[in-house]
Amino acid sequence: MTKKALITGLTGQDGSYLAELLLEKDYEVYGLVRRSSSGNLDRISHLADRVKIMSGDLLDQCSLMDVITEAQPDEIYNLASQSYVPLSWTQPALTAEYTALGVSRLLESIRRCKPDARFYQASSSEVFGQPDESPQTERTAFRPRNPYGVAKAYAHWMTINYRQQYNLYACCGITYTHESPRRGAEFVFRKITRGAAMAKLGLLQELKLGNLDAKRDWCYAKDAVYAMWLMLQQDVPDDYIIASGEVHSVRELVECAFGFVGLTWQDFVSVDPTFYRPDEAVQLVGSIEKIRHDLQWQPQYSFKQLVELMVEYDLKLLQA
Repeated sequence: MTKKALITGLTGQDGSYLAELLLEKDYEVYGLVRRSSSGNLDRISHLADRVKIMSGDLLDQCSLMDVITEAQPDEIYNLASQSYVPLSWTQPALTAEYTALGVSRLLESIRRCKPDARFYQASSSEVFGQPDESPQTERTAFRPRNPYGVAKAYAHWMTINYRQQYNLYACCGITYTHESPRRGAEFVFRKITRGAAMAKLGLLQELKLGNLDAKRDWCYAKDAVYAMWLMLQQDVPDDYIIASGEVHSVRELVECAFGFVGLTWQDFVSVDPTFYRPDEAVQLVGSIEKIRHDLQWQPQYSFKQLVELMVEYDLKLLQA
C-alpha cells in the first residue's frame, strides 16, 4: 500500500529535499502551504505536478485539522517555522506563534484527527544556546539564548509530552546547521560560496563578513532529511541529534571556497564587526553517536565536498 506523507514547510530547503526523497520511495506527498507562500514555489517547481499542495496555516487550528482529515497521512513532518535567528529578535511574538504554538496546534490536530500518524518535529541546536558541554548529546541541558531557540525548546518538549501523554508516535530531530544550493543567500555559508563564485567571475571586489573564528557544525541538507525519514521508520519513537559531528571555522569555509576557484581569499574578504553575533563564542557541535548506533546514519558528504558542491552550483547559476 502506498504511504502518504504531509510536509509543512514544503517550500523551504528541507521540505523540497524531503519531498524528493519521499517521491523516490513512492510516497504520495502532500505539502501544507500558507496562502502568502503559494507564490514562492521556486524550490519545488520541478515537483509541482507530483506533490499535492494543500492550503493551511500553523496559526489556524481548523485548517490543520481539515488538511489532516482530508489527506489522512501516515507520516507528518513539521519543517515549518520562522527560522532566521536575527529576525526572531525583531518579531519574537510571531516567531513564538509559528515555531512554538504552531506545533501545539499541529500535535492537537494529529491527536484528534489521525492519532496513528507518525510525527517528526524539526528541533534545532539553538535549543542548547550556551551549553555546558561540547559536543552536545541528546541529554545536554537546554539553555536557549534567542527567541527562536526558546520557541524551538517549547516545541521540542510539547512533542515529547504528547508522546508520553497520548502515546503518539512523535519524535524530534535536533538539527544543526545544514546547507545546500537551496539555502537562502542571507545565511553565511551560502553568502561565502556565492561570494567566491562572484569573485571568480569578476563580479565581486569585496565580501564583508563577521567573526572568521566563529565555528559551526555544518552538514548537507540532503543527509539531514534522510535522517528525518529514518527516524519515522523505527519501531519505537525517539529523539536524535542530526549533525556532522565536526566543527569548522568561518575562516576554513572561506579558505576552502576561494581555494576551490583558485583565488586568495585575503584579496576579497574583509571583517566587519557589525556582522558579529552576540553568541559567537559559543561552540555548537553535535554528537552523532546515538543516531549512528541506533539508525546506522552518518553524513555522506564531507565539509570540503559540501563547500565545493555549493561553489560549483553558484558558478553555474551566475553564468546562466
